[in-house]
Amino acid sequence: MNETKLHKESVVFKVIEYIVCVFFSFLSIAPFLVMFINATRSTSEIQQHAISLISEHPFINLAKNWKVFTTKDFHPEVGFKNSFIISTCSTLLTLYFSALTAYSIKAYEWKLKKVLNGLIMGIMMVPGTITMIGFYQMVYKVGMTNKLSMLIIPAIANPMMVYFMKQYLEGSLSLSIVESARIDGASEFRTFNQIVLPLMKPAIATQAIFAYVGSWNNLFMPLILLTDKSKQTLPIVVSLLRGDIYRTEFGSIYLGLSITVLPLIVVYIFLSKYIVEGVALGGTKG
Repeated sequence: MNETKLHKESVVFKVIEYIVCVFFSFLSIAPFLVMFINATRSTSEIQQHAISLISEHPFINLAKNWKVFTTKDFHPEVGFKNSFIISTCSTLLTLYFSALTAYSIKAYEWKLKKVLNGLIMGIMMVPGTITMIGFYQMVYKVGMTNKLSMLIIPAIANPMMVYFMKQYLEGSLSLSIVESARIDGASEFRTFNQIVLPLMKPAIATQAIFAYVGSWNNLFMPLILLTDKSKQTLPIVVSLLRGDIYRTEFGSIYLGLSITVLPLIVVYIFLSKYIVEGVALGGTKG
């Protein structure tokens, strides 16, 4: 009787667990579903019912929204190209140099090691908005506005990512492997590139998702640094769709947002299998 009762309770608990998971999964997917559907609806339909799972004339409205999106005084393909360049380059740089910094903290003993650890923790506590004005003044004085590089190079310094990588190495990297490579005559960079980096693949994949999404969706910094239309990113292009004071084309705005989200979905699909493993091991200290 007791075993039967425990089995029933276990089944009921699993059913409740699945229901909760399905419910929260739907809540996570619903905004994207509404956004994609609204991209195939007209502005009048959206104004009447902002949330709807039905589009009366999806293909006709999609063609009209695309026409509005591509005939404004800007070029979406240019924004897409600039966003891709900035996001890809900044993500690669921040991943490599953050991993390299974390490895140097883990693998070497030097006098200022604790000071650097404290400095990284301190910088993490400083809100990024505080440094915006000073950064813009510096960029303006050196004549580097309207340069995509000014949105790429600063990504090298990412204290939050360095901290995450360091915590991951604490639980996954054995220094005996590094010592063996040194004994075999491998240089420090060869040891890092061929031995340490492959071990950090889950952490790198996890942080790649966050870094790419953050860079792709960044609006504020490109908006104040990039005034040349040929340098504008995709979020700026989408934001300009609201520039008409007489009529806002909500259908084209949703279409622009959908186009903006698609590359992020592709990146997540390719890297999502590492995210659970990366987060779990990154928080484990060996």
